[in-house]
Amino acid sequence: MNPTVLVPVTAGSYGRDMSSDNPIGADDQQETRSKALDPGWVVGFTDGEGCFSVSIHRNDLARPTRGWHIQPTFQVSQHADHSRVLHALREFFSCGSVRRKGPRSSVEVYVVHSTIQLVERIIPFFEEYELRIKRDDFSKFADIVRTVRARRHHRPEEFDRIVRLAYSMNARGKQRKRPIEDILGSSETVREVPLTDQR
Repeated sequence: MNPTVLVPVTAGSYGRDMSSDNPIGADDQQETRSKALDPGWVVGFTDGEGCFSVSIHRNDLARPTRGWHIQPTFQVSQHADHSRVLHALREFFSCGSVRRKGPRSSVEVYVVHSTIQLVERIIPFFEEYELRIKRDDFSKFADIVRTVRARRHHRPEEFDRIVRLAYSMNARGKQRKRPIEDILGSSETVREVPLTDQR
């Protein structure tokens, strides 16, 4: 598989107030130090290589949520040959970790699981510097993270709402192995719970 080709992103291409005294050229984007990362570049790179996802899996200890654990995750992937850019992102956001995607994978990922780090560092950045391609998924992701962080998802109606919201993300959950009915129960429940935040 050919390595990802990064296209330079200028301050004028994404968001606002993104000027930098250290513009990133095409030849050294992968090698750049975190202090030189331009916010516009970070947004453009995330639009191309990033993902805002919400996994839902069984955990018998999660009694307030019917035995389901909700895990929001922000991640950015890159071939291991270019993993230095992932470490630069980790330093840029001052949170998260970089790891192999799998034991035999040639891909590494920058991952942030902590809801407090997502609320305090990741979400505010992307609210200030807006995404383009992944804007809708990010908006839903931010809603879910804040709901989980505040433990509002322990209320049945909020749990149902954010599960439906999670299943509407990332091509409407086409890659999910578990049907939403397994989590919410009947199809009537799936249809009736609104997606809008009821805070």
